[in-house]
Amino acid sequence: MNASNLIEKTIQFVKETLAQAEGGHDWFHIERVYKNALLIAASENCDLEIVQLSALLHDIADSKFHDGDETIGPKTARTFLESENVVQATIDHVIAIIENISFKGGKVARKFSSIELDIVQDADRLDAIGAIGIARTFNYGGFKNRALYNPEIAPNLSMTKEEYKKNEAPTINHFYEKLLLLKDKMNTQTGKQIAQERHRYMEDFLEQFYAEWEGRK
Repeated sequence: MNASNLIEKTIQFVKETLAQAEGGHDWFHIERVYKNALLIAASENCDLEIVQLSALLHDIADSKFHDGDETIGPKTARTFLESENVVQATIDHVIAIIENISFKGGKVARKFSSIELDIVQDADRLDAIGAIGIARTFNYGGFKNRALYNPEIAPNLSMTKEEYKKNEAPTINHFYEKLLLLKDKMNTQTGKQIAQERHRYMEDFLEQFYAEWEGRK
């Protein structure tokens, strides 16, 4: 199977699999990450097929929606790639990216490194910040029936991976526990440049949010 046919079949598989997904982790999230990845990859020396497959399959079964099970996503991706007779080295690389892409509270070191992982991780993180990041954060907070904000509950910046996964704090806290940290965790030059502007947008949003919350304007 040629590369373009494989990518098209992967797109169809992801669309079908995520047809009923939560709005921040649906096909449109995957599509945005895919576009971000292609944009970043254009400035990097990388294996484009691995970038494409990893971007498309990185959230095929997010552990947040499977009782925290981090093995389902990699297993689902591997089964699909094997069914398409993808070469083993490509499958192993894509699975390694899926297993190492997640933020997980920002305290867990990656167990694998490649420029392709750098690209897809940046692409995924870009979709977690800026205007889209704000929208996704409040969408997920609503999905979990969390408070918008509670001034009496401070953000927890020292959570373990397990605490981060179980965290049920108000949605605004997530900005401090993850979103505002991502700018300084970007891997590629393109990713860093795009993240700067999106980070400023979130800072402006928070300033406006607090002003309105406190009745200042």
